[in-house]
Amino acid sequence: MTNRPTVDPMATMAEAKPTPTEAPASARKAAKTGGRRPDLSTISGIALAMFGIIGGLILEKGSIQDLTQGTAALIVLGGTFGAVLVSTPMAVVVRAFRGLGAVFFETASDTGAAIAGLIQYATKARKQGIVSLEAEASAIQDPFLRKALSLAVDGTDLQELRKMMEIDVALAEHHAEAEAKVWEAAGGYAPTIGIIGAVMGLIQVMKHLEDIKEVGHGIAVAFVATVYGVASANILFLPAATKLRTRMHEATLRMDMILEGVTGIVEGLNPTLIRMKLNAYNPHMAAKKAKPLKTADAPASGARTK
Repeated sequence: MTNRPTVDPMATMAEAKPTPTEAPASARKAAKTGGRRPDLSTISGIALAMFGIIGGLILEKGSIQDLTQGTAALIVLGGTFGAVLVSTPMAVVVRAFRGLGAVFFETASDTGAAIAGLIQYATKARKQGIVSLEAEASAIQDPFLRKALSLAVDGTDLQELRKMMEIDVALAEHHAEAEAKVWEAAGGYAPTIGIIGAVMGLIQVMKHLEDIKEVGHGIAVAFVATVYGVASANILFLPAATKLRTRMHEATLRMDMILEGVTGIVEGLNPTLIRMKLNAYNPHMAAKKAKPLKTADAPASGARTK
């Protein structure tokens, strides 16, 4: 008989354990950047607006072809973005076009998981010292959290750390606001450019007053530019600016939460106290706290009040 090697179960369990420098599962989940998914509110909102406009046109015995005028689209879009380029630096316009995806797609973020990750960092720092978070800090994918935690591990003064991170927050807000203003400006220019297109169409109509049917058709076509200008401004450009500002506020709120968590870690606060502070940033926890308390049960039938 051949001798079979014996397997030590304790050694197997030791090998299966994570190394001390491995980040906790919830912390790794919080550190990962969320995937992008379609923003149903934007998509359904544009679809509903188009359905209402085109549906009303059809109910009035109109045709979709009445609104398909390439010349009007060229005048409105070309004139609008030409005016935007005059009023805004090219680099900001390019950033605004790249950031337009944030209007149609939202980044999934789990606030609860982010809080859980910060609490695990706080627990480990309280037990083993903040230097023990060095490995976790370098593996974090969220650039804001990675920078804040790295500064904390390096022993940066708390006030200096807060100032540096607040500068990052302010710069992020500045860039996002500049991008939102591009679409806000487009929403302001588009209706006026549409009126210019309508006037240009009327000028061409006035050259053929001898045929009244052609005059009527030409006037109808001329006002399509006005429809394009007003519709693009109020369905796409201005709502896009508002949505980008909403995204900015959400991102700022998350960065404020992270900064509060890292600050608590540096101060050596109890993880329970840090959790109580961070739960204020969690909409689900805030909703639970907002629920009215249940009224006390009525006294038993045998109990008498004096």
